[in-house]
Amino acid sequence: MISFECDYNNGAHPKVLENLMKYNGANPTPYGFDEFSDRAKERIREAIGMPDAQIFFLTGGTQTNATTIDSMLYQYEGVICADTGHINVHEAGAVEFTEHKIITLPNHQGRLDAKELEKYLDDYMHDGSREHAVYPGLVYITFPTEYGTLYTAQELDQIYKVCQAYNIPLYIDGARLGYGLMADECDITLPWLARHCDVFYIGGTKIGALCGEAVVFCGRQAHKHFFSIQKQHGAVIAKGALIGLQFDALFTDNLYFDISRHAIEKAMQMKQIFQQKGYEFYIDSPTNQQFVILHNNTVERLQDKIDFSHWGKADIQHTICRFVTSWATTDEDLNELKRLL
Repeated sequence: MISFECDYNNGAHPKVLENLMKYNGANPTPYGFDEFSDRAKERIREAIGMPDAQIFFLTGGTQTNATTIDSMLYQYEGVICADTGHINVHEAGAVEFTEHKIITLPNHQGRLDAKELEKYLDDYMHDGSREHAVYPGLVYITFPTEYGTLYTAQELDQIYKVCQAYNIPLYIDGARLGYGLMADECDITLPWLARHCDVFYIGGTKIGALCGEAVVFCGRQAHKHFFSIQKQHGAVIAKGALIGLQFDALFTDNLYFDISRHAIEKAMQMKQIFQQKGYEFYIDSPTNQQFVILHNNTVERLQDKIDFSHWGKADIQHTICRFVTSWATTDEDLNELKRLL
């Protein structure tokens, strides 16, 4: 069975697995206070050009979002995101479970609009009854978005300026960050992104690691007791070096960016295959997620031999299907897809 279902079901990149072997016999200090994690953090700081950035390693994306957002908000505060935002639709209410309301604004192909964000904040600040409402204490976006689309540098700059004007931090969910940065249409670099938000995370789980995400506090300091907040969320693992070793490998010799670029190249080849066969796309994605509209009969025929996701109905006879590439996608996989189509 060929899998285009997601970008985190293919194990880990061989170089990551090779680095993990260093764990046995090393007797590292537990909870992430080890030489491997320290080295990985230094590599990330070098990659973003911020020697003073604070970095914390967590295991998975939902855990990272819930823990980080909770650490940045008071009890009476909520987080603004697009109505399609990952924390709003794909995390089973994890943020609300920490008792922080998610405040949604309309999405534009998955993106927040800076002017609409500014209007919401201005309306809130001029509302005489605002003390009775949930205070918007954080803005959350994903890069790339849930639809594989990207913010331009101008769009992200405008959003960050709105956040700064209202003294509200901007948090970027980077579960698929590498796939966004390495897309042909992207005009943002990692150092640039780090200077246009207050905190972001670098996804490892979906980009070559067995597990692991790296939270980077760059525009603001982390909560002084962030580690304790991690612990309270069950987000600290005793064998923390396991995540540090993986990011050490990912940020050695540009591996993180090389495997991201590989997935993009395969996704563009996949897009061309669908286009040549005459299929329509639900949205134009420049990243490793491709959303294709298939007739229901085609869906039934393909799903016996290919794993892919059903994203929703296009109409009564057609389904929106998501096909995803990763570091492990091969030319043979794409050739078989072409043959089956």
